[in-house]
Amino acid sequence: MTAALWALVQAGLFVAAAPLLLGWVKWLKCLLQNRAAPPLRQPYRDLARLFRKQPVLAKNASWLFRFTPYGVFGATVAAAALVPLLTLATPGAQLGDIIVLVGLLALGRTFTALAGMDIGTAFGGMGASREMAVSAFTEPAMLMAIFTLTMTAASTNLASAITHILEQGFILRPSFTFALLGLMMVAVAETSRIPVDNPATHLELTMLHEAMVLEYSGRHLALLDWAAHIKFMIFAVLIIDLFLPWGIAADLSAGTMAIAIAALLLKLTMLAITLVAAETVLAKMRLFRVPEYLNLAFLLSLLGLLSHVILEVA
Repeated sequence: MTAALWALVQAGLFVAAAPLLLGWVKWLKCLLQNRAAPPLRQPYRDLARLFRKQPVLAKNASWLFRFTPYGVFGATVAAAALVPLLTLATPGAQLGDIIVLVGLLALGRTFTALAGMDIGTAFGGMGASREMAVSAFTEPAMLMAIFTLTMTAASTNLASAITHILEQGFILRPSFTFALLGLMMVAVAETSRIPVDNPATHLELTMLHEAMVLEYSGRHLALLDWAAHIKFMIFAVLIIDLFLPWGIAADLSAGTMAIAIAALLLKLTMLAITLVAAETVLAKMRLFRVPEYLNLAFLLSLLGLLSHVILEVA
């Protein structure tokens, strides 16, 4: 296959496999908590059920409320196309600038927050204000963590940064350790996982993301849920690509692609086990403690950047 065709296959695989990754996480969590686990294909069943239903719209819903599910889904898919999944030898991977990636994710968040306020419900406005307040902490911490790695490669391009790390080999760097911890904490907040949020509840006092999409139904809710699944996989792949890139294919040969698939499955399994173990032992924190949590993530990312400047650049 050509590089352009592989880019389409990689983006399609990203979109298609995202619900499976979330189903795997739910299955592991139920297994660890000694509960009856749903089948791995349950997220696909939920999406199919929602797509079969007709959306119900409020009388005062504007065009923005109707457009948001499609805009959020499109922005998330575009962001996924920039993240190398199996190989670096595709046009999408070569164009994958980290600033563009963060901008696309922020675009989807902005649409969701505006739609949450569009109907005028109390829950929608509360969720939008909470989401934007959390994003004010997560985006600087995320950029600071990734800049630590991109400064090593002197490029904000994801493929260039990953290639530089692969060429240098396995080296223990304090800066990478701090950046990894900071980015993992940011990923937990961005994907609405415990301890920042609980995706399995609709309790109004703790809702962040769910409060903004409470008025959606049918295929609109399916698109928003699917976009949330893709976003979860984006952060998972971003973490393993930047900090554990070994195994990713540098060309399009059959042998290297087979190794890349095996390495991706292994690394995603390890990351899912780590997430499930953390969610099992941790409890949902109070909302007013979330800024302290995200400040710690920013501090770790900043320490990673300073460690890079002091130990490697100086």
